[in-house]
Amino acid sequence: MEAFRNWVRENKGLFIGMCIGLLVAILFLTIGFWATLLIFACVGVGAYLGSHPQARERIRGWFTSIFSR
Repeated sequence: MEAFRNWVRENKGLFIGMCIGLLVAILFLTIGFWATLLIFACVGVGAYLGSHPQARERIRGWFTSIFSR
């Protein structure tokens, strides 16, 4: 077990990439390509909005103008 931990410490990026690849493969096999693509698109938009406060404010203003009529 200690050898595995050392390998993970030495190859952190590779290990993370392998885990992400495994997760994507499991999602493809269980829910399909398009549903997986939709999930990744939603996560990407959420990550973008979470890291750019000015975009959040612009979208909030857009929704406010649409629904205040």
